Amino acid sequence: MIVDDSAIIRLQLSSALKKNGYQVVEAVNGADALNLAQQRNDIDLVITDVNMPVMDGLTFLAQLRALDGYDALPIFVLTTESTDHIQDEGREKGATAWVVKPFDEAALMAGIRNCLEPNDSTQV
Repeated sequence: MIVDDSAIIRLQLSSALKKNGYQVVEAVNGADALNLAQQRNDIDLVITDVNMPVMDGLTFLAQLRALDGYDALPIFVLTTESTDHIQDEGREKGATAWVVKPFDEAALMAGIRNCLEPNDSTQV
């Protein structure tokens, strides 16, 4: 699942993921993503921005971790935020990886494959 209020970032990520064989679900903010997560049981990984309207990424991250079945889900935070304070807060709330925009597609895909390697059929 891609969670970002920027249509351009969602398009870039979706294109990269699909090119690498992943199925993609998109959400425009944390509230939208939380709603989708509650309706689905086939999300294998989340990539979320931090700064979004309605519900920010760190609030989404904490609330997603509280849902049944999402406590061990890999969650990549992809953001322009690079301060130690924000990264520490993300880790405390359960972020698996922190990637600063602009992102390197090959490195991001390698990180995703590393997290999902045990799964052959994945939904991002």
